[in-house]
Amino acid sequence: MGYLEGFAVTIRQHRLFGGKQVTTEYSGGRRAKKKGTDAKQVKGDEKIAKPERLHGRHVLNRYEDGMEKCIGCELCAGVCPADCIHVRGADNDPVNPTSPGERFGYIYEINYLRCIHCDLCVEACPTEAITESKLFEFSFTNRQDAIYTKAELVVDDEGMPKKLPWEDWREGDDLLTSGWMRATSPSGDATFEGEVGWSGELGHGVRAPEPKQVERDKSVRVVER
Repeated sequence: MGYLEGFAVTIRQHRLFGGKQVTTEYSGGRRAKKKGTDAKQVKGDEKIAKPERLHGRHVLNRYEDGMEKCIGCELCAGVCPADCIHVRGADNDPVNPTSPGERFGYIYEINYLRCIHCDLCVEACPTEAITESKLFEFSFTNRQDAIYTKAELVVDDEGMPKKLPWEDWREGDDLLTSGWMRATSPSGDATFEGEVGWSGELGHGVRAPEPKQVERDKSVRVVER
């Protein structure tokens, strides 16, 4: 009887029975493939826009001058509840430094077979080095591909995430890579809402903060009308 009760809840939520549909129609590109056209041109084959704060695949950011933000402090690895981050710092070369500080992240690895995308590493980072993109669809054919090294995580010379063959990047997934950090900095204190409290990023400059709650509420009311 328990199974039938579960189905009844699902049926009551469907729009045909007066409920509000909580999922969207998506065939995974199958309909577009049958019609021999692009997936975005076929109804049911275009995904809905992702939230700005979505926790996806990580990136390691760089300053506007190209230097890496990571200083190898290992705080992200220490706070990670899944023990999926491995970091080792090293002293900077005085002549050709990698980061502005005394040390930099010599080794940086994330095991995505363990990562739960909790974003605690982002909140723990003192330099905004590690943030998350909106990419969450990626799979692996072997375990080694699931361990991302610094070579895959550091953004390119345009400040954009590096796109790997097994990752399903969609439009806009790589734009707001620091959305969650900007929404919670500094330390989630509401008095700092709407204030800039972070450094610039390569390719993006100083990111604008999220609007204050009052402004967000106004925009929601306008949409509802």
